[in-house]
Amino acid sequence: MANTNNNYAENLFLNAGAVLKGHFLLTSGLHSPVYWEKFKILQYPEYTSKLCQMIAMHFSNDDVEVVVGPTTGGIILAYETARYLGVRGIFAESTVDGTRELKRGFNIEKGEKVLLVDDVLTTGKSIKEVYQVIKKCGGILAGIGVLVDRSKSGVDIDTDLYSCIRSAEISYSPEKCPLCKEGAPLIKPGGKTG
Repeated sequence: MANTNNNYAENLFLNAGAVLKGHFLLTSGLHSPVYWEKFKILQYPEYTSKLCQMIAMHFSNDDVEVVVGPTTGGIILAYETARYLGVRGIFAESTVDGTRELKRGFNIEKGEKVLLVDDVLTTGKSIKEVYQVIKKCGGILAGIGVLVDRSKSGVDIDTDLYSCIRSAEISYSPEKCPLCKEGAPLIKPGGKTG
């Protein structure tokens, strides 16, 4: 895992007000005192462009032919990273059965080298779903680029994983959460406190 520009990238998130402190309920069901609000950074084209340029530069010698990301944040990241690489940028959408697929006429050709991008890596669920799409199409995974890797051990896919920021934040199961024991209000990002 590489993240040589960790401080620079983290400052972009801080400037955007995208590093939140509190008591958060993560999508995984775990609780955390820190939340990386990707959409607060993605609202600033200048910051988003700089982060995507970091990803593109890392993979610039890997003959990438297409960049793909999961909806929703991955749409912006795939487009901007692809722009720097001079290739196509596409996205994989969620289906009713909880998988991902290419729609809107997008395709990955057999043997095409694909860079997979995503915003925040915690459990790797969306990355694994998009990877299955790449494999199903016969694409070759050139690597994975993320804005923030907050996972404990990356993602279980044998490829180069680049993160602009490596920040394995502390997270707790609800029954072991010290913030719950302190009575701190639980915040579901994008939702209501509860």
